[in-house]
Amino acid sequence: MQIKVKKFHELNLDELYEMLALRSEVFVVEQDCVYQDIDGKDQKALHILGYKDGQLVAYTRCFNKGLYFEDASIGRVLVKEDQRKYGYGHVIFDASIKEVEERFQVNSIKISAQKYLTKFYENHDFKQIGEGYLEDGIPHIGMIRS
Repeated sequence: MQIKVKKFHELNLDELYEMLALRSEVFVVEQDCVYQDIDGKDQKALHILGYKDGQLVAYTRCFNKGLYFEDASIGRVLVKEDQRKYGYGHVIFDASIKEVEERFQVNSIKISAQKYLTKFYENHDFKQIGEGYLEDGIPHIGMIRS
């Protein structure tokens, strides 16, 4: 998988369209969750895009500390459904951690994780914090890596 890292203003129209389409495919259609994906935060994010054979198959968006949470953060973590069996989730998430730590010079990253993915994030040295909560009708838990 080829990784591209771009600020919002560096995305071309095709990349932006692919990114928004894939986020909608996974978070709105697949998870059957009606929510406002376009939330005005993309312009402040660092976008990590994973391509296989020229097709966007994995994605995250990352924030410096203070832009989303008090800590730096990674969100909108996804892999296209038919590509999950290849371990691309780990590849895109490792690339995201590396970019956050190097670009933002931070030692702590906070995420809002879907509860069923807790083990996935624990494999990347994240630990649960606080109580679980519902976000857009889906159980979540705060997690931190420090």
